[in-house]
Amino acid sequence: MPSLGESMQRDNRSGLALSGFDPVAYFLNDAAVPGLPDYELTSEGMVWRFASAANRDAFREAPEVYTPRFGGFDASGIAEGRVVDADPRRFAVIGSRLYFFRSDENRRRFLAEAPLRAKAQERWPAVTVSIAR
Repeated sequence: MPSLGESMQRDNRSGLALSGFDPVAYFLNDAAVPGLPDYELTSEGMVWRFASAANRDAFREAPEVYTPRFGGFDASGIAEGRVVDADPRRFAVIGSRLYFFRSDENRRRFLAEAPLRAKAQERWPAVTVSIAR
């Protein structure tokens, strides 16, 4: 598993990543699909849920493919140098990477303005440091 540590958005009490949504389903179903407690994978204090054993196994084999960019935080916020919690029902798969957003407007802007994607990539290392504090 990649080292996600404090850089990944999660519920502090339950440890659930992505509010329990299945990270693999975003790619296979192009939808936010709730994961099930029967198909959990725990890594570094985070609990990932999946809609099926096959999705769990796919994630276990290639977590770097399915783990969202920018720790699952709002990609538009990262572009502005801010940590903003995202809604896992507001997402986009761009290229082969999964991004989350706080609002439909943030998603629309991020998809329409390519410089925002470059800015988010540029600012992510500094934002990661602030998350870890």
